[in-house]
Amino acid sequence: MSIDTATLGAIVTAIGGLGMAACALVDTTKTLPGGGVSNTGFDAIEAAVRIFLPDAAREPGTPGLAASLLYTLHSNWINGVAAADQKAIAKSLIKLRLNPETSARYASAADVDPAALEEVARRMVTGTPLEAQHTNALGRLDLALTAILDAAYHRADQRYRNVSKTWSAVVAMLLAGFGGIAVADPGSHYSVTAQMLLALFCGILAVPLAPITKDLTSALSAGVKLAQTLKR
Repeated sequence: MSIDTATLGAIVTAIGGLGMAACALVDTTKTLPGGGVSNTGFDAIEAAVRIFLPDAAREPGTPGLAASLLYTLHSNWINGVAAADQKAIAKSLIKLRLNPETSARYASAADVDPAALEEVARRMVTGTPLEAQHTNALGRLDLALTAILDAAYHRADQRYRNVSKTWSAVVAMLLAGFGGIAVADPGSHYSVTAQMLLALFCGILAVPLAPITKDLTSALSAGVKLAQTLKR
């Protein structure tokens, strides 16, 4: 097969299209119970929440703010709400649960003076104005909570992206493999084997190439034209 600019562009475009199709198929698993692939990574967020609220649960309709907190955060996660909004909602819901009973655990998690934070919680419940030392304790809690949630959401997002890409690569290889079988010469075992290996290789390349297909096609086209110019 002659490899020219048009052929290279067609190959790269086809591989990129395969990657996009595989990613789209994996994305459809979001319709499965529990959110499918979109559920991946939430366990990191859940672990961060349980540092402050060990009794939090995911079950819908469970009475109590702590019990329904994880269900709310999980709903935001699988629906792809903006990360900044998710973190802001998580922080607000966790801080709403600050009271004299939970203050000791909050203080331990955020490395804040327990007595000061308990007084903060008591004054917040009664509506009493905070003094300087109380404001400082609440500020330290806010900073620690922000850092913990930020790390958790970054870790969750990384895990989601890695798992999605891995499954997309598997789907791309399966699609490419079936395609290789379909176009291979059934009369030649070598032809089938070679076609399958080439198809699987294209499947491996499909997912990482999908986001940059257009740019890579343009770059290859420019490179081939340059090589042709230099040969004259």
